[in-house]
Amino acid sequence: MSAAVVYVHGLWLSGHEAFLLRRRLEKERGYEWHAFGYASTLLTMGEIADALNDYIATLLAPQVHLLGHSLGGIAILRCLERHPQQPPGRAVLMGTPCQPSHAANSLTRFRFGRTMLGPAAGEELLHAHQRRWTQERELGIIAGNQPISLARLMTDFTEPNDGTVAVSETLLPGATAHIVLPVSHTGMLLSARVAHEVGQFFDNGRFGP
Repeated sequence: MSAAVVYVHGLWLSGHEAFLLRRRLEKERGYEWHAFGYASTLLTMGEIADALNDYIATLLAPQVHLLGHSLGGIAILRCLERHPQQPPGRAVLMGTPCQPSHAANSLTRFRFGRTMLGPAAGEELLHAHQRRWTQERELGIIAGNQPISLARLMTDFTEPNDGTVAVSETLLPGATAHIVLPVSHTGMLLSARVAHEVGQFFDNGRFGP
C-alpha cells in the first residue's frame, strides 16, 4: 500500500479546490490522496481535531502524511496535540496562520464578521497562542508572498503576505523547514512549484531539489 496523504482544507472551502495538487501528488509521486471535509464555520476546533483523528484511523495506512491549507493547518496542529499517537509520516502546512491573523481580525470590524469566521477560526486566529512544534514527525511550512486576494480589500498589510496571511504569521517555532514562494493564498493550491515542494518534503523531509 502506498503512503496516504490527508488533505485538510481551509475556512469556507470544501477540499475540491485542491484538485490540481491532488493530481500532481498522485501521478507524479504515487501518493494515495484523501480529503478530510468538515464544517469550517459550525464546529469548534476541538471537534474538528477529534473528527480528523477519527478519519485518519479509518484509513488503515502504514504511513500518513498530513497536508493542511490555511485553517486546515491549525486543525492538523490541534489534532496532533490531542491525539499524538498517529501513523508515521510528515506534515506540511500551506499558508497557515500559526500566529494571530491580521485578516481575521480585520473581518471582525464588520457586523457579521465573527459569524462568518465561525467558532473554530474565532478561537484560533483572533488571539495569540503559545504554539510550538514539539512532535517527532517533521514539519514543513510553505508561505506565499504574492498579495493577490479579495482579503486585501479589507486588510492593510505592511509586510510580505499572500493576500490573506502574512509571511510572519506562518512562522512556528520548532518547525523543521520554512519556505516562501511567489504564490498567493489560493494560488498555492494551483502551483506546480508548491506541489513539487510538498512532494519533496513528504519524500525527504526537506524542501528543494
